[in-house]
Amino acid sequence: MRGNIRAVVAWISRFFFALLLLSLAGCTVLQEYLPESDTSEPPMELVEFVPEIGIEVLWSAKAGKGMQDRYLRLPLSFVDGKVIAADYKGQVSAFDALTGEPLWETKLDLPITGGPGVGDGLVVVGTEDALVVALDVVDGSPIWQAAVSSEILSAPGVGGGVVVVRSGDGQIYGLDASSGSRLWVYQRNVPVLTLRGAAAPVIADRKVIMGLAGGKLVALSLEGGQLLWERTIVVPRGRTELDRLVDIDSEPKVQGRYLYIVTYNGRVASVWLADGEVLWTREMSSYAGIGVDGETVYITDTEGHIWALDSRTGASLWRQSKLLRRQPTAPVSYQDYIVVGDLAGYIHWLAKDDGRFVARTKVEEEKGIVNAPLVVDDILYVRTQGGVLKAIKVAD
Repeated sequence: MRGNIRAVVAWISRFFFALLLLSLAGCTVLQEYLPESDTSEPPMELVEFVPEIGIEVLWSAKAGKGMQDRYLRLPLSFVDGKVIAADYKGQVSAFDALTGEPLWETKLDLPITGGPGVGDGLVVVGTEDALVVALDVVDGSPIWQAAVSSEILSAPGVGGGVVVVRSGDGQIYGLDASSGSRLWVYQRNVPVLTLRGAAAPVIADRKVIMGLAGGKLVALSLEGGQLLWERTIVVPRGRTELDRLVDIDSEPKVQGRYLYIVTYNGRVASVWLADGEVLWTREMSSYAGIGVDGETVYITDTEGHIWALDSRTGASLWRQSKLLRRQPTAPVSYQDYIVVGDLAGYIHWLAKDDGRFVARTKVEEEKGIVNAPLVVDDILYVRTQGGVLKAIKVAD
């Protein structure tokens, strides 16, 4: 009974927080809501277990000042043997992926809120001030700068001579990768209330795949921005704006001819890449994200459960429930394991066959991990909100 009362109080608090946002700025302005863990109960205490594998730290470095305790999607990127990191204060850094040696550092004196995206010889970031900045991947020197309509909260997509950027007001821009000049703009209305954040564009098969607020998934032509197909993954339901809040805040994952997407307050779905046909769906809610490996889809839901689903049917294979309210990141695949970070700066290694814990390591004291780790050639790269960057592998 006491737990039910706490849950009701937490829901009422979130509801009135949303009403406060609406009353402060008016209903005609885009409102953004940051989902938080259920404050009625603390994060679950970590369970003890016997480690089955050893973890080795290959190198450690300081990559700027991190996210400054802001909830920002500033994931690590990899290109040409370099790990690229950006921080909120405007620093973009490149490190040798094998040794951790700093290769270059560019200070933009701009608040970076999206990126870095990499491709076509560029490192591209977006800013709070609605600017897109492209740097040379070799030495970090600025190449061009372009303005869009509002702040950028996700990594730009780069490929095929086009930089694709999504602004906070719902507009999607295609920019020329060589000059930053505008090639096309795709416009969509946004709901009154959305999550603070945006799904990064994914470029695949000469298409731009994008999840939108309101639960829709679209595919645009990379060359001209024309709408190729659109699918509704989930329909908003409920009596209040908070109840009807559905959003796609994590990027779609493409594997072969299929793509997989998960929504906040909605569903996970498998979609045919060619024409957007929805192959299967099941109820699920996530803003952390999704991972795919072979015949398995891995999801971190809003409560902190880690799920493994059959990629062909959506059927549950296992669920790990011992990271509740620890805000685990999206899962990433590493050899025979699934890896997630959490709000306290831990990296957790789970066995792919049943989800049991096999290892755990601390990255930084008192600083959490918001972005999913990056895996390249059996090395896992992870950065905390404080800017500590480490390269980690399973010990021989």
